[in-house]
Amino acid sequence: MAAKYLLAIDAGTTSNRVALLDKEGSILRMVQQELHQSFPHDGWVEEDGMEIWQIVLELIREIMRTADLQDSDIAAIGMANQRETTLVWSRESGKPVYPAIVWQCRR
Repeated sequence: MAAKYLLAIDAGTTSNRVALLDKEGSILRMVQQELHQSFPHDGWVEEDGMEIWQIVLELIREIMRTADLQDSDIAAIGMANQRETTLVWSRESGKPVYPAIVWQCRR
């Protein structure tokens, strides 16, 4: 059977969401989870990169499970993100080097 669904991932400023769409673009399901922001100094805004990653994985698994889908059912995945937020990952450890510096940060 040919893959017939699309996944859309939105890694936003305050939450992540994942939507399951049919090939015509109609949303069949959507799940969302809030992110925690930290404010270590006045005007600073940071997020935990591992939390962002783990939430995206959890949401994808939830969509796949509740829709009773296999990987082969997904034709494509699209992603939107915060763009101006900066997060550097270590090649060696696979973990963030420092918390994400969110676009709202005044540094």
